[in-house]
Amino acid sequence: MKDVDLNLLPSLQALLELRNVSRAAERMHLSQPAMSAALSRLRRHFNDDLLVRAGRGYELTPFAQALAPRVDQALADVQDALQLRTDFDPAGSDRTFVLAASDYVTGVLIRHLRALIAVEAPGIAVDFVPTSRARIKPGLESFSNIDLIVGPMGFDLAGSTRQLFRDEFVIVMDPTHPLLQREALTVHDIATTPQAVGEFGGSIVTPPMQFFQRMGQSPVVAARVAGFQALPTVVEGTDLVALVPSMLAVRAARSQGITVVRFAEELEVPLVESMYWHPLQTADPANMWLRSLVQRAAQSLDEPVLNVHPIRVEVAPHS
Repeated sequence: MKDVDLNLLPSLQALLELRNVSRAAERMHLSQPAMSAALSRLRRHFNDDLLVRAGRGYELTPFAQALAPRVDQALADVQDALQLRTDFDPAGSDRTFVLAASDYVTGVLIRHLRALIAVEAPGIAVDFVPTSRARIKPGLESFSNIDLIVGPMGFDLAGSTRQLFRDEFVIVMDPTHPLLQREALTVHDIATTPQAVGEFGGSIVTPPMQFFQRMGQSPVVAARVAGFQALPTVVEGTDLVALVPSMLAVRAARSQGITVVRFAEELEVPLVESMYWHPLQTADPANMWLRSLVQRAAQSLDEPVLNVHPIRVEVAPHS
């Protein structure tokens, strides 16, 4: 062991995960020459190249691929051992945590979160970063500057995870919308009516768009906005409809002129939000407290009580 510099382990993990010297240096707050020097020492120690050039990027050697999970586990064990003697006092801390979440999640959680912080940890701040601007990336790289991500299940977000709460999508429209004059509505009726849709960037296909795909419908998209929060405002006073989470619809219905239409039970469009964190932070007392805080805030969410228009959306009889 005397010939092994254990300080190289975090750099080794960053290199194996990111497969890029510059980005590994940025994560470790080192200069690129310092990270290159660390890679050279690691190559000499293991007698293996670890990273090899492949086109414009790098790939792991077979040895490095086998090494990566062992390095992750080694660092996790070291961190767990050190944190057995680590304490975190939220009442006396002035730490700022960074939480990535959609505008919708921020809107429904922040009141309950702030109420808990005011009582338990008045010096702590939680900085909400929109997921559309948080540069969420594949793998664990996102957690280099984010303590916790709250996002929907089913989108292959990385990290350890725990479910937070469940919601469902409903349809919102202006109270004077012609659709409300009908005795029944079908999925086809909604799909062929001009819609305002929420988008989150990249190639993300939202649950409403996934629903229409499953139903074999191509919705008529007439307006696009970032996220879901603005959709009730967008449809108010227009001929547009929008699909939004019911917790958001409840809040919007209290202050805006919108009508809510629900799907039939067999057509429910669910939305399950979970929190995600770096596995190395699982036993970290500060991150554990943050996760507990978010979990308790989610448990305070009220079941949506909607004043729903009597029409519900069904499948067309011939479909």
